[in-house]
Amino acid sequence: MALASKLVDERLAACVNVLADCTSVYRWEGRNESVSEVPVLIKTLAQHYARLEQLIKTVHPYELPEIIAVPISSGLPAYLKWIAEETSAADQK
Repeated sequence: MALASKLVDERLAACVNVLADCTSVYRWEGRNESVSEVPVLIKTLAQHYARLEQLIKTVHPYELPEIIAVPISSGLPAYLKWIAEETSAADQK
């Protein structure tokens, strides 16, 4: 929750959905790992990606956090406008 609040406070995200805990299974440094994680969906503009990525990397406990960008091909115009308006202050920082 702290990461979500920081991203919204910094105006790098209009909204962050904090999803339910899940179990992730993956190979790391030659071993299978199984850990509980909390995925988040971050609504922002592509122009904020670099700053958003840097902020996540500074606060995330993992050496290699999962950070991926999924392009939006379409959406409710009013909602997309809201995202742009809510994150426009990040351009001044």
